[in-house]
Parts: sequence; structure tokens; C-alpha cells
Amino acid sequence: MAEYRLPVRVYIEDTDAGGIVYYVNYLKFMERARTEWFRDRGHEKPALFGDDLMFVVHSVSIDYRRPARLDDCLVATARVTRAARTYFVMEQTVVRDDELLCSAEVKVACVTRGQMKPAAIPAAVLEAARS
Repeated sequence: MAEYRLPVRVYIEDTDAGGIVYYVNYLKFMERARTEWFRDRGHEKPALFGDDLMFVVHSVSIDYRRPARLDDCLVATARVTRAARTYFVMEQTVVRDDELLCSAEVKVACVTRGQMKPAAIPAAVLEAARS
């Protein structure tokens, strides 16, 4: 399945007092990459809301390897590794040049907006996830 790559610049707001990217911001970079992965495949998140559906992060397993610093140019990636009827799993990374800084496995579930119960992913979105 194809990998999506999103360039990210590290700003002062992304860092701690020592100029190192605060750990939770890697998750924000990955969220942006997942959102742009949807857009790249022609699926805006607001369109899903019209179907009374939404995607939620079910679980994350993350490994921090090296620090990013103020003004670094990074790339956040997103690639689907598994796609099922009600969820998909993405492998995500944050890299600087060819250096792996952070990697994660993120399980994203489709749920009904009102009751937050599992729901089938719309066929077009599931097809995009599998391509």
C-alpha cells in the first residue's frame, strides 16, 4: 500500500525549553499526515460527518528513537498496513533526511458519530485504504 509523505518544519511552539520537539508533537505530525493521506485520496473528513460517521484513534504503539530540534525539516509518513471492515492500521514515521526519529502503529476505527459504536468504513474509503 502506498506511503504518503508530508513535509513538516519544526517551529518554536513544537519544542520544549531545550529546543527539542516535545514528545506529543510527533503524534500531531502523524495526525496531519493521516489527514492529508485522506485528502490525497479524495476524501475530506467533513464528508464523512455527513454520513454520521467519524474516524477515531483506537490505539497507538510508538517508539521514539532520536530527537528533532527547532527548525528541522522533517517528513511525516502514513501507510496503511491492514484494512478491515470497521478499522485500518497505519504504519507512521517521522524522519529527518534518511534518519528515523519516531515510528508508530496507529489503529483507526470508524464509528457512528452519535453513539460512538463501530461502523463499516464507506466502500470508497476502504478501497482507497487498500490501494
